[in-house]
Amino acid sequence: MTTFTTGAATGHAPIDDAYLDKTPTRLSWGSIFAGVVIAVAVQLVLGILGAGIGLTMVDPVAGTTPGATGFGIGAGIYWLITTIVALGAGGYAAARVAGVHERFDALVHGLVVWGVTLILTLYLLTSAVGGIIGGAFRTVGAVAGAAGTTVGAAAPKAASIAGIDEGDVRSEAMEYLSDAPSDPAQMTPEQAQKEIAKSLPALARGGTDGRQAESRIVDIVAAQRKISRPEAQAQVTRAKQQFAQTKTQAVATAKSATDQAAGAAAGTSFVLVLALLIGAAAAGFGATAATRRRLR
Repeated sequence: MTTFTTGAATGHAPIDDAYLDKTPTRLSWGSIFAGVVIAVAVQLVLGILGAGIGLTMVDPVAGTTPGATGFGIGAGIYWLITTIVALGAGGYAAARVAGVHERFDALVHGLVVWGVTLILTLYLLTSAVGGIIGGAFRTVGAVAGAAGTTVGAAAPKAASIAGIDEGDVRSEAMEYLSDAPSDPAQMTPEQAQKEIAKSLPALARGGTDGRQAESRIVDIVAAQRKISRPEAQAQVTRAKQQFAQTKTQAVATAKSATDQAAGAAAGTSFVLVLALLIGAAAAGFGATAATRRRLR
């Protein structure tokens, strides 16, 4: 006679057949966190070491300081090497601690270490550094505003302490801001220069205001230099032509500089993307190198 024992008779819970087919967790976040910590720490140590090496090369007394271009290229190459070493170490540590047996699982651990490290770096740059810079600018603005308020409030007090009537101070200020004489012949050289400077914006705009401003400038030049009006007109015309040439050259220079800056920015972006991909490859290679052989 055949007997069957149940889980209640033996004192053991029945085995769920579905549990035997359950796939264990293949991604260990604890190991990934450990790899990120190691990667950041290695990068920080090597970065400090590189800064020390770079400072030893600076010798302004002997004149052996490397140029900005060479120094920048060397710093970029060193940063790329340290990134490869740091991410490789982090990926290796994550896969080794996780005890993975499949190369794909190790590769995923390494790439996640790379991704978390990248996100953490971007977060630190956009939050901590940005907050420090923003706080500095806000502080400067607050100080400037307070300084302006303080000066405005202290001006009457300073005048009263010096024994000067506040009305006299205002009248003196109005005297500084008074217009020059309408007759160019009665102007001092300083007044003539200020009057010409006041007319230049209208001259640049052109139109009716520009023609009136040009006529005013011609009158001032003729009166100050004691020359005829046609001679003054010729001088003003030459000055306008030289100004137009200078403006054209300045615009061309600005366009060239903008094109060069755009090209440099594009090149930098491509280099940065290439460096990030190399870092991902280093993290994946380090993780796959730590793959343990499955025991039979």
